Amino acid sequence: MSDEDSILALEGISRSFGGVRAVDGVSLSIKRGSIAGLIGPNGSGKSTLFNIISGVEKKNSGSIAFQGVRLDNLSPHKRFALGLGRTFQTPRLFTGMTVLENTMTGGKGQKGESPFNAPFPGRWEPQEMEIAKQAKSQMTSLEIEKLFGSHSNEISGGQMKLLQLSTVLMGRPKLLLLDEPTAGVAPRLAQDIFQSISQERVENATTFFIIEHRLQVLFRHVDTVFVMHQGRIIASGKPDEIVKKQNVIDAYLGS
Repeated sequence: MSDEDSILALEGISRSFGGVRAVDGVSLSIKRGSIAGLIGPNGSGKSTLFNIISGVEKKNSGSIAFQGVRLDNLSPHKRFALGLGRTFQTPRLFTGMTVLENTMTGGKGQKGESPFNAPFPGRWEPQEMEIAKQAKSQMTSLEIEKLFGSHSNEISGGQMKLLQLSTVLMGRPKLLLLDEPTAGVAPRLAQDIFQSISQERVENATTFFIIEHRLQVLFRHVDTVFVMHQGRIIASGKPDEIVKKQNVIDAYLGS
């Protein structure tokens, strides 16, 4: 894959905790505009790898390039500003805010966040009205617009997943890392979430890298699958190729 085709490139990423290598020399490349999956047994290092890519955790070695820019020493918010978004297995929401207000926080460049503008509503109110309009549109695309006035701690776990996705999509990421977006949700909602992911890819050319244990729904939507085991990538390829690899069956699919 050429550098122009790749939106994310990892080279030799490693991370140790107390002598245990959670991530062990991972190298991979994600194609721009694709949906890629990351699968493997619990404890194989998948979430740690996502934490490193998003800047939540530091790597011990290796390099990370996003759209040709090295991310190695950048903070999570600077990576987000460049177009790298992230969700978590357990949604991180503002529980004292409504669904609409949570979604609005994902918008970039909000004038009202500046201490010089905050005391003067005239400087930020027009923009905030536009952001609220965009947030309602984003919520409608994920079918949670009827919840706009509910507080985020009043909605179901599946709706929290959708709210987290809605919020991060407000930042118009170029690449979105999703950590188990369907964990704990009903099968029908899991299908809806992945349908929304596929629609977002088509409409906005968003690239997705997804950790998921529901392989049946994942394999319907992804272009490429990476398999992680004991901190290493042990296989990669199309879903129909992955399920036939003996080392993958031994490490994960056959368990």
